[in-house]
Amino acid sequence: MNYRIEHDSMGEVKVPENKYWGAQTQRSKDNFKIGSGIETMPSEIIHAFGVLKKAAAIANNKLVNNRMTDEKLSVISSVCDEIMQGKLSEHFPLVVWQTGSGTQSNMNVNEVVANRGNEIASKKLLHPNDDVNMSQSSNDTFPTAMSIAAVLGIEDRVIPAVKTLVETFKKLEKENEGVVKSGRTHLQDATPIAFSQEISGWRSSLEKDIKMLEKAADELKELALGGTAVGTGLNAPEGFDIEVARAVSEITKKDFKTAENKFHALTSKDELVFAHGALKALAADLMKIANDVRWLASGPRLGLGEIFIPENEPGSSIMPGKVNPTQCEALTMVAVQVMGNDAAIGIAASQGNFELNVFMPVAIYNFMQSVRLISEAVISFNNNCAAGIKANKEKMHSNLHNSLMLVTALNPYIGYENAAKTAKKAYKENISLKEACVSLGFLTEEKFDEVFKPESMI
Repeated sequence: MNYRIEHDSMGEVKVPENKYWGAQTQRSKDNFKIGSGIETMPSEIIHAFGVLKKAAAIANNKLVNNRMTDEKLSVISSVCDEIMQGKLSEHFPLVVWQTGSGTQSNMNVNEVVANRGNEIASKKLLHPNDDVNMSQSSNDTFPTAMSIAAVLGIEDRVIPAVKTLVETFKKLEKENEGVVKSGRTHLQDATPIAFSQEISGWRSSLEKDIKMLEKAADELKELALGGTAVGTGLNAPEGFDIEVARAVSEITKKDFKTAENKFHALTSKDELVFAHGALKALAADLMKIANDVRWLASGPRLGLGEIFIPENEPGSSIMPGKVNPTQCEALTMVAVQVMGNDAAIGIAASQGNFELNVFMPVAIYNFMQSVRLISEAVISFNNNCAAGIKANKEKMHSNLHNSLMLVTALNPYIGYENAAKTAKKAYKENISLKEACVSLGFLTEEKFDEVFKPESMI
């Protein structure tokens, strides 16, 4: 491999000739060999840096045109566009496990923009600190990148995925109107419910999750950019924070604004905790829904067997013909991971000391993993499982009419205690509720038939 010599304030460093990064990136790459080179800074953060560096150049060009010239703005914008398009991903090698402020990733972006920009300009036009990092500090750029990445992840990935599953459940509700089955509480038989009602519970949970995610995304739209090192805005021109937030909004088509209190924006990660709490709530609902589906599909002969789900792949290397609810299993594993990520994010957010939180990379790494996993798992579950759910109406009818909890319909006519005696006798002697009730003398056959109508109990 051929190398070139780059330098920073600490001296000279050898850098691979075919890479755009510079000395500070190379030092970080050499000093933090943690995570086997796999747990690198999320691509969403690199994309967000492309957004904010372009926005910063636009704001600086408007406010300090003598320093951020039109030529510099044009070149920086071109490189940032390449970053946002994912064309330069190989030039961002740094791992998550680095400085807790994300300084080295900020400098990685600065160096790549400067070196690639100078290549485009065919001259030494840009300096990573003086030009690309103008009016900024790692301490305000990294939390800004976090906010941008989190908002785009929630609004453009998670919410659309969940809405797709909501639409599938709406379709299933309509298809299963009038299909009555046994309800269940405590994993025990309960009074009847329409299958469409059961599905509506799943749908409504997801709709509420969407509302919480939308609120959480709004809270993340306040940007730290303009606070620079400690929140005072040192070395940033007056109005930079407002202009840069406006530019970020124009680039992303999202309604970002500058944070009112930059001291809070740099050191507190409460909005991220709140937003991930909404992701955790979604994960909890998805866990419940996936468990319901696999319970209802259990069998095929010895379980509940009340629904059919798509048979996607063989389920066993030893048991021929076995098919498992694999999409449910994948979704529930993702839910577990998201819940674990929530703990890491909460602890990381609690570690703001004085004017800066230095657990930002691990916080956003876990957050973006949750975003990716949950959005992809929901789409997979929708396409490969939920969309193919079919009611086993015969089994539902059989289970319904075999349920002892239908005795609840008799409470108004024979009282709770006599109804309990009826159910216990029917269970002990393996006879029908009608036979038990009549033999105990609580109702005549004619009266029983008159009041005992399971399908009307929903």
